[in-house]
Amino acid sequence: MTWATARVRGPVNPWCGDGAAWQIAGVAIDDFPRQLASTKYFTLGIPHAVTVSQDGGRVLFLRTRGGEDPVTCLWGLDLADGAGDGGGVRERLIIDPAASWHFGPGDVPEAERVRRERARETAAGIVAYSADADCRTVVFALDGRLWVLGLGDDPRAPAGVPEPVPAAGAATDPRIDPAGQRVAYVADGALHVTELADGTGRLLAAPEHDEVSYGLAEHVAAESMLRFRGYWWAPDGRRLLAARVDNSPVRRWWIADPADPERAPRAVRYPAAGTANADVTLHVLRLDGTRTEVTWDRSTYEYLAAAEWDSQGPLLSVQSRDQRTVMVLAADAVTGQTTLLHTERDDAWVELAPGTPARTSAGDLVTVSDRGGSRRLVVGGAAVTPDGLHVGSVSGTDGEAVYFTATDEHDPTERHLWRYDPGQGMSRCSADPGVHDGAAAGGTVVVLSRTEGGSAAAVAWRDGTRAAIASLEAEPLLEPRITWLTVGARKLRAALLLPSWYQPGTRLPVLLSPYGGPFMQRVVRARDAAFCEEQWFAEQGFAVLVIDGRGTPGRGPQWSKAVFGDTLAAPLDDQVDALDAISAQFPDLDRGRVGIRGWSYGGALAAIAVIRRPDVFHAAVSGAAPHDQRLYDTHWRERFLGLPQQNPEGYDRSSTITEAASLTRPLLLIHGMADDNVVVAHTLRMSAALLAAGRPHQVLPLSGATHMAADALGQLPLHELAFLARSLGVARPDADLR
Repeated sequence: MTWATARVRGPVNPWCGDGAAWQIAGVAIDDFPRQLASTKYFTLGIPHAVTVSQDGGRVLFLRTRGGEDPVTCLWGLDLADGAGDGGGVRERLIIDPAASWHFGPGDVPEAERVRRERARETAAGIVAYSADADCRTVVFALDGRLWVLGLGDDPRAPAGVPEPVPAAGAATDPRIDPAGQRVAYVADGALHVTELADGTGRLLAAPEHDEVSYGLAEHVAAESMLRFRGYWWAPDGRRLLAARVDNSPVRRWWIADPADPERAPRAVRYPAAGTANADVTLHVLRLDGTRTEVTWDRSTYEYLAAAEWDSQGPLLSVQSRDQRTVMVLAADAVTGQTTLLHTERDDAWVELAPGTPARTSAGDLVTVSDRGGSRRLVVGGAAVTPDGLHVGSVSGTDGEAVYFTATDEHDPTERHLWRYDPGQGMSRCSADPGVHDGAAAGGTVVVLSRTEGGSAAAVAWRDGTRAAIASLEAEPLLEPRITWLTVGARKLRAALLLPSWYQPGTRLPVLLSPYGGPFMQRVVRARDAAFCEEQWFAEQGFAVLVIDGRGTPGRGPQWSKAVFGDTLAAPLDDQVDALDAISAQFPDLDRGRVGIRGWSYGGALAAIAVIRRPDVFHAAVSGAAPHDQRLYDTHWRERFLGLPQQNPEGYDRSSTITEAASLTRPLLLIHGMADDNVVVAHTLRMSAALLAAGRPHQVLPLSGATHMAADALGQLPLHELAFLARSLGVARPDADLR
């Protein structure tokens, strides 16, 4: 295949001084970074946030109208639309924020902005909603205004017009009660309830001072425990279980925008490792204004890891500060006293599995436990999953059935949705290789899938009818061309992406692009945006490698906990070992020109790679990296390293800033100035340490950007490419044609 150049409009590619752009197979390569930005990293148009009615007859979900439409709408399907016709179920648009009832955008409340940042939500419109148990009434907030819509029983009737709900202020996280009679929401840190029948409002809990809030998750809960909620309705709709968060003990940090000196810095309460956490208590709030505190040993178990209120009553799990013990408790809604249901202990840390604890209809407790070398689903005290199947999360219960996601250690590149029923055993709900999740109720199952062909969603209705939910994601201008590899003694999983024009005998510089650490697998059989971006780098003339080493999820407790006490050594060794093994298989990889790039933890891994192993890595791009482990939050950092006061050597060993003076290779540091997760101080301190040691480097600040850096997506790859090309001496593939 040959390259051709052509003129296109748009920003000048740093490769080309005269503004020319180039193509392959008719695709303007320079257009791809702009597509990354316009599609929000290919997240638009994909169905998500699925709710299934308790009788299994109705499914609701969120989706934008297309792959470049940033406004999310609420959609629905009903079994009655297609019962008996083998799949004639039709989608219907239920709520469109672009319609005339929405009389103009307002300001997103600060609490909602923070919630979206923690949830990595980049779209606009209806980004969250709440439905009653029958999915007959939904509530949502749009730019702080509260709305309700009754869906009725006839799916053929046109959707109505949402009606405004009186609120005491800018509303955040509204949730309707299971019976559909009233809605709770948070405004200015206070928890309110409004009767939907007449608009009567009640103040259930008001903050005692400015640092207190009711009904919101604290920073470490949302960022590190993945608990985004702060209150839960009782099934009767007359009581709530609500978290009270007092941030007074937490240190105050300031997030400023140096590009706008007239704007005052924003104060945030950030619990850095070894410092005080927020004081979190849990309360039963009643509509008559009375309350009862739920009691447990908070001095020992200061983390509220999860909470729920099901048909058996309030259920919660609490975790010790050292994260080695988790207790599951049942609470008495009248007295607030708790009863111990289960204790989980681990010498490193107890992994919190999303969706747990839970209970079946009969009251059997559902947890996830590391037993016998596998991360197992435990129902009613018995482990029900086999050796080698590692549970990631619990998607929910439906009667006595439990739905969960898991990976098989024989192929951790796939994650499937499974069903366990005590009478029928285990069955897999997803089929194709890929990454799957879902939701279920009333015998109806929705499977959400990401495969190498893209995203998809399918509904298996309770009566046997099947239907697909359309995914409207944009087709990437560049399709990933992936060679899946298993290499080395540890059977490391890797993905190799080569240029489409590559011919054997063509020497290619190498670019590693890992995340490589806890929380995320990168080497999975799904066409995600990162693989598309890596193919773009490949088309520039690189052989791109993505490697999952020790510390990544999906391969069991021993694998994931190999980073306990040292979060950098084992992952870096695995990157080098995999590179060695793959180079032996593909001799065209030029080991004299090896770069590495990464974001967040991947950014720290990239920086330490070029510092510790300059014999292997010759240039690095480190984005939004936690260079100083003492500056990251308590729950995430202490999980691996303990308290810095007790393990200073571990923090030094896991901080790239400690070894800054050893840098001998080109390093580009990138950071968003408005990042309130990995604050920009990490990169500024790293740069200062490098400067003090006389080590040349580059810093790219992103004004106004958060940890997601969503607004910079269209330009960042161009800057990274220019830096890597200069540092590694890589010529543009069409240079001979130019």
